[in-house]
Amino acid sequence: MLGTDGNFYGTTGYGGNTANGATNGSGTIFKITPAGALTVLYSLDNLDGSGPFAQLVQATNGSFYGTTTYGGDLSCSSPNGCGTIFNLSAGLGPFVVTNPRSGKVGTQVTILGNNLEGTTSVTFNGTNAGFKASSSHITATVPSGATTGIVEVVTPKRKLKSNVIFRVMP
Repeated sequence: MLGTDGNFYGTTGYGGNTANGATNGSGTIFKITPAGALTVLYSLDNLDGSGPFAQLVQATNGSFYGTTTYGGDLSCSSPNGCGTIFNLSAGLGPFVVTNPRSGKVGTQVTILGNNLEGTTSVTFNGTNAGFKASSSHITATVPSGATTGIVEVVTPKRKLKSNVIFRVMP
């Protein structure tokens, strides 16, 4: 998956740590730059999971989340463990997500994120928008004069930007 920093993140089903009975390794979580430089960010060790399953998801807090097929609690009904849910912080900051990702002037847009209470400003590529905020989401209206670009949310603690460009439709 493409992270908010422009690098690619993923998992391997094998390789990495061979501790705790994982003869072929329990899998890894990795980063690849657009230039092709590979970094293993974490090696699973069977106790924290084995055999990552499905793709990673980056949450609006900046962390990556995933699941494993095996490992974890070895006292469950499977001798190989019943899998885990894991998260990994790669040092990426929080962001917001718009739904939908495009719309005409006047369209209501839901902006998802964390700790959004007290929001003081929402802009669509620099144009101020009317909005109503709660802790987990904002309802904003695409303002007149808005152009295609980043949506920015200002809270009492930080500025958050959308992870993708919002397209203003004619």
